[in-house]
Amino acid sequence: MQKIKIVHLVEALGGGVYTYFINLTHVLAADPRFEVTVIYSDRREQIDPGRVAQDFHPQTKLIVIPMMREISPSGDYKAFKSIRKELLKIKPDILHVHSSKAGILGRFAHLFSRSIRAKLFYTPHGYSFLRKDVGFLKRTIFFTIEFFTQKLCGGTIVACGDTELFHSKKIGKAVLVRNGINHAAITAQPQLKTETIERIGILGRTTAQRDPQLFNRLALNNPQIEFVWIGDGELRHLLTAPNISITGWFKENKKGLERLEKLDVYLQTSLWEGLPIAVLEAAAREIPVIATNIIGNKDIIKPGITGYLFEDAEDFQVFLKALEPRAVREKIGQAAAKRNRLLFDSTTNFNKLAALYVKSLKTS
Repeated sequence: MQKIKIVHLVEALGGGVYTYFINLTHVLAADPRFEVTVIYSDRREQIDPGRVAQDFHPQTKLIVIPMMREISPSGDYKAFKSIRKELLKIKPDILHVHSSKAGILGRFAHLFSRSIRAKLFYTPHGYSFLRKDVGFLKRTIFFTIEFFTQKLCGGTIVACGDTELFHSKKIGKAVLVRNGINHAAITAQPQLKTETIERIGILGRTTAQRDPQLFNRLALNNPQIEFVWIGDGELRHLLTAPNISITGWFKENKKGLERLEKLDVYLQTSLWEGLPIAVLEAAAREIPVIATNIIGNKDIIKPGITGYLFEDAEDFQVFLKALEPRAVREKIGQAAAKRNRLLFDSTTNFNKLAALYVKSLKTS
């Protein structure tokens, strides 16, 4: 039986997207029906090129094409030509592009290659037009680019969360395949809850998206608690509170998760998200979550039941106080883990994605 050739294209291979791809390849590349290739850029600071082959499923074919995060006419054109060349060589049946940069480059490479008849899929992982660190004009430009790229190139948008699906339907044909994590791989038992909240933290890059200034302000307001930023990034200089520690990047994904498991409360200060993997990782380990009331976070947390969503620093203090009793943290943590297993399991959800691929080929 001839295998179905699937190509995934991603520039932003770091943080939660990296975990997404680990879980994705361990479902799809393990399926005897598929031949899976991942084309990615190794320009992100979190990527250890030597570990990608170890972390992804061993049957995954890996191709590196340098892509730049920011707009670069010459660099983007060079990446476009390289992507198109690889696609013409592979001749995939399925092309699935991820995030804004690879989403645009990959879809236009598909559009300008008539011999490539792959079914096209696109997952935004958080739309740029929902960013809160840029003005209205830029957001309008980002939306216009997404809208007309979809109209020109076609294909199906695969939203990674319920709210992303809502916005995707404004742009084109869209379906929902939620992000997920591999619950079967979680071997650590939930930590015995401390009598008081001693350690609060976040996992990810220190970027404008995760609002390190807000994280710093909350740390200053709670000097008796240790705040931990698990990761690093270009805005680490904004984390000045004396009770904040920054771990830096770990070469192994599991090392960061080991630090996550030591938290009493997980704090997500993001300004925008797709569906944050780090919040899923915390919830799966029965760590209660307090997160900003934004797209993505809202798709994971049921307020007062599996965590809390806050609007400002005052809100945060109210919810932090509510979580002080150990029994409350245990109850919320257990409820979060239960909901996680039902809705956000990578094996279940990526098998749905596999079925979507197969169906698209049968209906062509």
